[in-house]
Amino acid sequence: MIKYLIKRFARSILTLIIIISVVFILLRMMPIEGYFQNFEKLTNEQIQAGIHNMGLDKPVLIQLKDFFIQLLHGNLGTSRIYRANVPISKILAGKIPISLKLGGIALALSLTLGLPLGSLMARSKGKFWDKFGTAFIVFVQAVPAAVYFLFIQIFGNEWFGFSMLFSKDDYSTWIMPIISMAIGNTAYYAMWLRRYMVDESNKDYVKLAKAKGVPEKKIMMKHVFRNAFVPMIQYLPTSFLNSIVGSIYVESLYSIPGMGGLLVDVVKRQDNTMVQAIVIVFACVGILGLMLGDLLMTLIDPRISLNKKGGAR
Repeated sequence: MIKYLIKRFARSILTLIIIISVVFILLRMMPIEGYFQNFEKLTNEQIQAGIHNMGLDKPVLIQLKDFFIQLLHGNLGTSRIYRANVPISKILAGKIPISLKLGGIALALSLTLGLPLGSLMARSKGKFWDKFGTAFIVFVQAVPAAVYFLFIQIFGNEWFGFSMLFSKDDYSTWIMPIISMAIGNTAYYAMWLRRYMVDESNKDYVKLAKAKGVPEKKIMMKHVFRNAFVPMIQYLPTSFLNSIVGSIYVESLYSIPGMGGLLVDVVKRQDNTMVQAIVIVFACVGILGLMLGDLLMTLIDPRISLNKKGGAR
């Protein structure tokens, strides 16, 4: 396990270095307006002085080396436009907790609804719950997310009087964003749990248990559900960590001051240093989620060994 962790960590660091380098170089190819407030009002002398102060007149590789040194000291840089001259780490510190709370609740809701639905679908093939779940999954996958997000917002406001604007102090304003963020994962968990449970129910050990007279309910819940849940468990950390950074569209739709809405805002304002920092955070989240998923899978099922060939993804 330790050997695997070291190898996976080294690969993750290498992947992160490549992502940071590519993003950094691409942003340096963008127009320099993204590094200045009121760019159109600045004189050429002021622009050149600003470029020199930020080190943008150095060769790109030197700039990249300096940036990695800053990262090692926990410095993501300074916002130039979104909040001029404010450290990016300070800005993110106020955004991440909001996305963390909303994402955590949304994930819990999707698991609470998705897993029972998937289990019911597998246990009642061709019957009501299977048809209902299939219709729900097809709807979620076929209809663009923006469409049912808008329906949730409109009908939630008209029928239940929920506010369309998010407020940290009014928990009723959390309901529609959480439902919007949870609906996609609910369909995902239901679909894959049903598929895995149907596959498991056709295996020899299930047929043997039925032949021995073991109650079907006990077989489905104690054996089939548990074994079907193992391949799904690896995706839970990624789902949770992605929820931390928030749903970009949902946070923008409800004016939630979280990570998702922040990305949209800084892209619109062309704050290059902020875009760079948020992309790095997203990359770290994705890589960490993959590592945690593998580890969690081995904890749930001790038969899986990450040290053996084919044991890891």
